[in-house]
Amino acid sequence: MKFIKFTSNRIYIALITILLIFSVQPLIAQQLTSSFTEYKGKVVDAKSSDEIASTHLHIKNSTISTITNSEGEFSLKVPSSNSNSVVTISVLGYQSKNIHLNYFELPYTIISLEPAAEELSEVQLFSATNAKELVRQTLANKGTNYINEPLVLTAFYRENIQQRNHHVSLAEAVVKINKQPYHSGKKDKLSLYKARKSSEYNSLDTLAFKLRGGPYTPLFTDIMKYPEFLFFKNSIEGYQFDFESPTQLGNKYLYVVKFKELNHAQPWYYGKLYIDAKTLTLVKADYSLNVDDRKSAMNMFVKKKPGGSKVFPIETAYQIDYNESDGKWYYSYGNAYMKFVVNWKNKLFNSRYTLTSEMIVTNRAPYSKNWTVNAEEIKPSIVMIDDVSGFSDENFWGQNNIIEPNKSILNAIEKIKDKIQ
Repeated sequence: MKFIKFTSNRIYIALITILLIFSVQPLIAQQLTSSFTEYKGKVVDAKSSDEIASTHLHIKNSTISTITNSEGEFSLKVPSSNSNSVVTISVLGYQSKNIHLNYFELPYTIISLEPAAEELSEVQLFSATNAKELVRQTLANKGTNYINEPLVLTAFYRENIQQRNHHVSLAEAVVKINKQPYHSGKKDKLSLYKARKSSEYNSLDTLAFKLRGGPYTPLFTDIMKYPEFLFFKNSIEGYQFDFESPTQLGNKYLYVVKFKELNHAQPWYYGKLYIDAKTLTLVKADYSLNVDDRKSAMNMFVKKKPGGSKVFPIETAYQIDYNESDGKWYYSYGNAYMKFVVNWKNKLFNSRYTLTSEMIVTNRAPYSKNWTVNAEEIKPSIVMIDDVSGFSDENFWGQNNIIEPNKSILNAIEKIKDKIQ
């Protein structure tokens, strides 16, 4: 069996992160009691009726929240103690809504959102004229706008390797994160609580892929905690920044800043930053790595490969979302994606693979010294497919102890969310 391993020199974690993404799905943010009501439905555009993905639904005055999947669907389990609550529904580019749980229709609720006002550029709040200085100030605000004390986060993680339309490797896990304050130089730590995997390496044309990073992969998309993985040596001088049309997230007005790296001698970053105009807080980022230079990209990603083959990435993407609670912003969701090609000598057709990963936070709690109880601390070099053996727990995953790669993370987390603590 031949192996391909991925590494990087300049930006180790960011390049690992490029390997992975999956569709954005739900998050549950507190331990659920045995008595709860489950609300299901869909969020759509009020004018076109199109589904709206990545919409956040949040129970006010709690840590319970969820996010719609790629079809705009959601599932929200609410304990009886929160039955008299209001749900806030918000997403970029739309007016937010506050709906009492009494108005949700069982078993399915359609929620319509109106597009945000188009006259945002006229809002006096948008006074910044220098995009680079705006980004510089936003990065400088991480010590005040984001968490300033260590927390323990619980998150659901999934990574997937796919050969064209065939899923050949899938791993899912519940992890604990020792999340460090944003002003601190300390790195976050991860522990593996429960995990399971399914692999079919025999269908990989004699190739097996080892993805280093595991759950650290989407964690390090948090560019406010780890700006060095995007802005080399923490400097933004090597980037061009330009304003695009502003947008809204609920009642917040956001600057939209387009950026691209100026040095194209090696694979280079480009994307968009969404910055709260009032507090200068990064609330979302979408970015990619240009890998048109195949030789440089191959040297950056591929550490070992079989003889007679050329391996290079052809597409990458990253996403990071933050949520606000009590005036502080938190890491909420991270994903990453890479598609690459394997060309074989003396073979007419190539092989194409997609590597995907996502992690979504399901609970926050104050830091405790025993945060790793019933869990095993892991390192950034973890290979999930190799290192999760022995973690499968039938009682935890339930009777549906089968990984279903064609199901969304919404379906996967449905099976276990009442057991996530």
